Amino acid sequence: MRLPLGLISLLAFSCGPTAVMADAPDANVLTESERLSGWELLFDGTSTHSWRNYNQTEVSDGWGVKDGNLIRQSGGAGDLITKQKFDAFELSLQYRISPGGNSGVMFHVVETDGPPWHTGPELQIQDNVGGHDPQKAGWLYQLYQSTPPSWMKDKPTIDATRAAGQWNEIYLRVAPSGSLVCLNGNHYYNFRIGDDRWQQRVAKSKFAAFPQFGKAGSGHICLQDHGDEVAFRNIKVRRLGKDESVPAPIHGHLRRKSRLAFPNLVWDQWEGIDDAGQVRALRLIELTFANDTSNRLFAASQVGAIWTFQNEPDVSQSHLFLDLRGKVKSWANTGANEQGLLGLAMHPEFELNGKFYVYYSHRSENKSVLSCFRVSKDNPNQADPDSEQVLLEIDEPYQNHNGGCIEFGPDGYLYVGVGDGGYRNDPLASGQDLSQILGKILRIDVDQSSEGKPYGIPSDNPFVDVTGTQAEIYAFGIRNPWRIAFDKETGRLWCGDVGQELWEEVDVIVRGGNYGWSVREGTHPFGNRPRNEKRSDPITPVWEYDHGIGKSITGGRVYRSDRVSELNGKYLYADYVAGTIWALSYDAETGLATRNEQVISDSFPVLAFGEDPSGEVYFLTNSVRGECIYRFE
Repeated sequence: MRLPLGLISLLAFSCGPTAVMADAPDANVLTESERLSGWELLFDGTSTHSWRNYNQTEVSDGWGVKDGNLIRQSGGAGDLITKQKFDAFELSLQYRISPGGNSGVMFHVVETDGPPWHTGPELQIQDNVGGHDPQKAGWLYQLYQSTPPSWMKDKPTIDATRAAGQWNEIYLRVAPSGSLVCLNGNHYYNFRIGDDRWQQRVAKSKFAAFPQFGKAGSGHICLQDHGDEVAFRNIKVRRLGKDESVPAPIHGHLRRKSRLAFPNLVWDQWEGIDDAGQVRALRLIELTFANDTSNRLFAASQVGAIWTFQNEPDVSQSHLFLDLRGKVKSWANTGANEQGLLGLAMHPEFELNGKFYVYYSHRSENKSVLSCFRVSKDNPNQADPDSEQVLLEIDEPYQNHNGGCIEFGPDGYLYVGVGDGGYRNDPLASGQDLSQILGKILRIDVDQSSEGKPYGIPSDNPFVDVTGTQAEIYAFGIRNPWRIAFDKETGRLWCGDVGQELWEEVDVIVRGGNYGWSVREGTHPFGNRPRNEKRSDPITPVWEYDHGIGKSITGGRVYRSDRVSELNGKYLYADYVAGTIWALSYDAETGLATRNEQVISDSFPVLAFGEDPSGEVYFLTNSVRGECIYRFE
């Protein structure tokens, strides 16, 4: 049964929140996440109080502040350095170079009789098209250039620089354990100051003549005057601790404990050791329920098995509801850790029609499959494996970024999170391409059929009458949605979108919304593809955090149970790599988070979150013992 649209949360079906951000975010301000995690502004948009000229006490008149930008504007400006010195740090800044222009950012600069480049390595900034230097923007001058990762098959030349007159963003990390450079979100290279490779390259460069080059270990950050106009903004720095750690972006600790939700549960027809003696962890990626009176939960594992069991703390018996292990690509295969059975959703009228839906990676073909199954007529704890009706097949050019989360909305339609096709840098440019299914949130009507398809297209889908688009698209600009979930009280659709090199993000998905990928990662510019002016401005993430905090977001659910009152109404999410679980408070008026709290002190590699009919939220993880479902105490 569908609810009238007027009764459904206005946010879930609005054209977009008020907080939108084009390619250039508000300049020279820290986001709340940045502030909490230790980033500081080196330029506030109005003054140069953090800077002075090299070997001088003030800033020369050749540098000026205009329209919130720090500009090298006239001759004799001279090299600019920070008043403070930095040893291990991260730097993020945006630059705009003039046509044919050249500049640079140096670090660990020590003031001597010679120029800054005698001591400080230089990160090149220039117009890559009209510039007069063969060293490109983002290269470490005469030492390191953009290099594709060793695992890439085709080894393309990386040049993510945007043209002269446009803003580019540099990320630089300098630390004893290793340093790296990204340009417009693209990873360029890693280096370690002083190791054999470093020494060999320095010996072959002009810097071999300067005994103090790269030796200081601490020094000033320098903006180079190379005689050309260049502008800087959003200059942010973060010092790294002695262990290279950074502060957590939290407002406090909730200090909840974790408990096995069903400690006696035995998984029907599953063992942690296979016939060959190999350990195989049980990886649960979904825990959900049906709208019936049976009080059962349904758990789906990435290997392709779905179980059902009673929602009782002392339950011990489970039933293998559906076994797709012969149809689903094994996540344990090389490079296939993002494949397998990826989604499960029970039809809103499951009690009447016995229908449920799965999303999985095809065992032998490069495609994802969305299918409908039915429960057995003879056994409510077993599905009919022969009842499969394939609704949608999506070609997958690569093994990763399959998305696969599926959820029924309060409108009765099925929402499907689809990744951008994989690899890196969105090679098919699918995120902003409305003619492709990849990189989108889809919305379909599983109770209708239309235009020869085994499903219908809701008439109010945002692109249903737009030529050259896929009518199934509900929202776009998504990289790898892991995972999506509706808030059962407000109807908001939440999404954790996994980032590439630098940023993870939490989004509230709205009808027709553009979430920026792959011209943006979070609120930061990505790559150098021209922005399609026909596309709406990207929507600001509710929350984002950088890869100093975590590297793979696990989208969660809004807690709506009274059992742990401190969590009620908060969006629970995690980072799989960091093993941290957070609770996010949300302001619907601004479209942004107001508070981020760490929920438990333990570290858990959370694969997904589940929910029961009472609004209780569970978190799911790996276990060779089958101990995968936890709840908060």
